[in-house]
Parts: sequence; C-alpha cells; structure tokens
Amino acid sequence: MHDIRLIREAPAAFDAALARRGLPPQAGEVLAIDAARRTAIAAAEAARAEQNAAAREAGGARARGEEAEFARLRALSAERKEAVARLEAEAAAHDRALADLLLTIPNLPHEDVPEGPDETANVEIRRRGMPREFGFAPHEHFDIPAVAGLMDFETASRLSGARFVLLRGALARIHRALAQFMLDLHTTEHGLTEVNSPVLVRDEAMVGTNQLPKFAEDSFRTTEGRWLIPTSEVTLTNTVSGAILEEAALPVRLTAHTLCFRSEAGSAGKDVRGMLRQHQFEKVEMVSVTAPGASRDEHARMTRCAETVLERLGLPYRTVVLCTGDMGFGARRTHDIEVWLPGQGRYREISSVSVCGDFQARRMNARFRPAGGGRPEFVHTLNGSGLAVGRALIAVLENGQEADGSVGLPEALAPWLGGARRLLADGRLG
Repeated sequence: MHDIRLIREAPAAFDAALARRGLPPQAGEVLAIDAARRTAIAAAEAARAEQNAAAREAGGARARGEEAEFARLRALSAERKEAVARLEAEAAAHDRALADLLLTIPNLPHEDVPEGPDETANVEIRRRGMPREFGFAPHEHFDIPAVAGLMDFETASRLSGARFVLLRGALARIHRALAQFMLDLHTTEHGLTEVNSPVLVRDEAMVGTNQLPKFAEDSFRTTEGRWLIPTSEVTLTNTVSGAILEEAALPVRLTAHTLCFRSEAGSAGKDVRGMLRQHQFEKVEMVSVTAPGASRDEHARMTRCAETVLERLGLPYRTVVLCTGDMGFGARRTHDIEVWLPGQGRYREISSVSVCGDFQARRMNARFRPAGGGRPEFVHTLNGSGLAVGRALIAVLENGQEADGSVGLPEALAPWLGGARRLLADGRLG
C-alpha cells in the first residue's frame, strides 16, 4: 500500500511512476477522496466542539433558571450530536473508499527498472552455463523414454481434472530430492531459517502480500473462506505482520517448501502439455525482511541464492531484469531467472526474486524500532523462488536426457538418491 503523505506531497511524481507501468493517473482520484475524508473529519471535530460547548452552556442556563435558553441549547447540543454521528460515518466511508482504492494501485518501480510494455523489453544481466549440444533431437520432458509411466497425466486428470500430474517411483523420488537439496543448501550455506507453514490462510494474510483484493481469481478459496496459498511468500512474509522488530533482529531470512495452488486464470492454451503450468505444484520459497537501507543489497543476495541452486545442478540459465510492464503488482524491482529447456529450445522462468520496499509492510503494519531510537519505521520485504521444484525437475530431465532414453542426473542430488547418478530408460534409478 502507498503512503498517502507521499502522494499529497508529490502527486505528479506518483502519476509519472505509474505511467512507467503503462497505467493512467491515479493521484487525482486518491487526493479527491482524501480531501473529502479530511473535510468530513474536520467538520465532525467542529460539530463535536459545538456540541460540548452547548452542553456546558445549557447547564449554566438551567442553573440560572433560564428555561427557554436551556431548551434552545439542549436542542442545539442534540442537533450537533447527530451531525457528529453523520459526519463521522461519512469520514469512515471515505476512509474505506481510500483504503480500497490504494489496495488496487500497484507498487512504484525503482528508477533503474527498464521501461517497456511487456517481456520483450526485459534486460538480460548475465548468463551462466552453455546449453548442451545434443547428437539427437532433444525431447520435451514428458516425451523422454525414462519418464514414460512415471509422469502420469491421465490418472491425475481422472482424479482432479486438467493441469494436474501424478509422479511415480523414481521420478517422485527425484522430485523430492530436489526439494530437500534446495532446503539444505539454503539453510546450511545461505543462512535462511527453515519454516514449515500452513497452506490455508485468512483474507488478511492474502491482503498483506497483495494477492487480495486485485487477484482473487488467481487463487483457490475454500467453502470456509480460507485461501490456498499461491506461494509460501504469503505465510513467511506475514510472520512479521503487526510486529515491531528490533533493528538488531534484521534481516529476517526464511525459507519453506510447500504445496502451492494457482487457478491459472487467463492462461487457457498456455503450456497445456506437460507439467510446466499446473494448478498444484511445489516450491521452495525465500523471504527476507530488512531495514530500508539494506533491501537492495539483499535483493542481489537473494538472486545469487537462487542462481546457486541452478549452478550446483549444472543447469544453464540467464538472469533478466523485468521491465516496468512485465513486473508483478507488489514489486519495485524483479530479477527473473530463466533455465534452459532444450526440449523447447528456449529459456523459461524458474524463479522471480523481487524487492517490494515498504509496500507490503504497510499492508501488514510490519515495523522495526531503529537502533538509534526514534519512532518505529516500516520494514522492507523481499521474496523469491529458490526454486520451483517441478520446473527444476523438468530442467534436470531435459538437460540430462540421453539418446538411449535414460537421463543423467546432477551429482548434487546423489546424496538424496542413494548415490544414484542416472534415471535408466526403464524408469529405475541406477
């Protein structure tokens, strides 16, 4: 959520930042509601002062036996009391309207974010690893012979419908090994604290990390009104909701491996084959909570944490800065990490790492107390995939496939696979 004071002070700059996202001006509407709210508050305060004065004067008039004046002042006090109630209700209505509007306005991009309408304007900042030269036409993950029978879309469709998959045997174990490898790397080498968090949350948690109200259609809701998390960014970030942390406790660095759920609204026809885009998937998430001056350095650090996962797995990737038109609603700057998929012959996103500034913290009322004293300030929040487990499985399978139908597995996974280095063409580990 935005700081209304900053919009009051620099409405033109606010609209100019939104224009970089390709959005129309919003400051005028925000300030009109804010002005009406402040006018109603001032009028309510004036009416309350008149009510109190009339009540005091009525007591004096009665004491002096001035019954007519007493009746007039009592009537005036009652009239002013009604006005106070009406004006306070009016101010509350404007306050709700202002909050509702601010909740729908996306974060403002950092000044150094490249400007552009869509992904074509994203800027590559580095590339690691060379795509492998195959002596045959590489398959997409679902057509690799070793995967046959282990990646079961038909049974999953009977159970749950489209965009679900059932993994069996060795493939399920590789998937599990990837998640364990990522968690152990982040907790033992990257300094993140592992959290086992719920996957069902209340409205307030979704609002806090800007999934609500704007993106309700992108998530699943239970009949009880709870939401299935689209990512554990929701739960991890909200662990500081309503808190006032000591500056010495920052940064807070968390990670979790959870199921994630997305309705994929608007993605009809996209990635319908294979397990690239699913309603249910698993992800190892990273979240950091920092003091404002540390968030940009933390963004670079988190990006390296995600990149390191791919480097340890021996997977080629590139890192891009998203342009203003491709950036997520709550982000001020986002790095997308894209892994090479030889079956598709292109790079595909496997992690987005974003710095949100105080945008989410204002929604959650998450603050810290400066070490040097002074009033509590809003923290900065960051989030990123470290990584999407299913997409990592796809990348491992496609990059490791061999002409005989088997798949060479990354050395880094061997400790979680009983030492196995290969998924044999018959679906066994070897």
